[in-house]
Amino acid sequence: MRDPYEVLGVPRGASAAAIKSAYRKLAKKHHPDNNKNDPKSAARFSEINSANEIIGDEDKRKQFDRGEIDAEGKPRFQGFPGGDPRARGASPGGGFETHTFRTGSGGPGGFGGGAGFEDILNSMFGGAARGARPGGGTTFEFDPGAIALDLDLSVAMTVSLEEAVKGGEKRVRLPTGKELNVKIPAGVTAGQQIRLKGQGETAPGHPPGDLLITVSIAPHPFFKVDGSDLRVDLPITLYEAVLGGKVRVPTVGSAVELSIPKNTSSGRTFRLKGKGLPKADGAGDLFVTTRIMLPDGNDAELEALMQKWRDGHPYNPRSDL
Repeated sequence: MRDPYEVLGVPRGASAAAIKSAYRKLAKKHHPDNNKNDPKSAARFSEINSANEIIGDEDKRKQFDRGEIDAEGKPRFQGFPGGDPRARGASPGGGFETHTFRTGSGGPGGFGGGAGFEDILNSMFGGAARGARPGGGTTFEFDPGAIALDLDLSVAMTVSLEEAVKGGEKRVRLPTGKELNVKIPAGVTAGQQIRLKGQGETAPGHPPGDLLITVSIAPHPFFKVDGSDLRVDLPITLYEAVLGGKVRVPTVGSAVELSIPKNTSSGRTFRLKGKGLPKADGAGDLFVTTRIMLPDGNDAELEALMQKWRDGHPYNPRSDL
């Protein structure tokens, strides 16, 4: 993936607010629902979400800036010189543990520290040393298959809210450079792990490891996720709030109509059952909160109407404060 700063079009020293603003503008511009005739919009939208996952998160941004993780959020592994970095028993200093051996039996003139050569090798290789003859020789046979290797691969995958709800297919690039098409199950949740058997790394004499994909859900330009429920702010006009009416409300599926009662205040919340995220016993709900929006610019006629109405119908909504 490209550098997340480049994707969002912000400099490395950009403030968190600038990053958030850039993300919202790009997400709205490239959302697949607004670009149904552009087959590349979904990939672009996914790239924008992935970039925001990195530099839109304070901790991940620091890790990326320090070079600890790459543009996909994966750790930049520092290998061990002189050996397989995945081999168990590697010393924290960056290589295998160093031991000094002397031939002979234990005690003076024998193995240092009172430990047998086979014991030391067993501690290093998990019981891989065979045929040792303490005190009588220095020939050992090693069973490479006994050295425990971690061949599993772990990657992160960010999906859109729509992909999490409906499922789909997404292409994932592995640290090895290999690319896979991964089927996303409908109803996947943030933090859920998808295991693909045998798609990890390989090593002679060992069964292939698995690929572990940890799913995260990208922030949505409109919806906020609250467990299995969704929340959305619905802008309404002043006359819709006063007179009531039917207003179209977006959902993760098709839009629905919501009846706004007369004299609806800004901040009133309506519940749409079953319009949230899938869950074990059905689906969550969608909570719609109204926000009264006045027209842009000055409207002399509206101001005159409000002045006349104010003089004839004064009231104080803050009387309880």
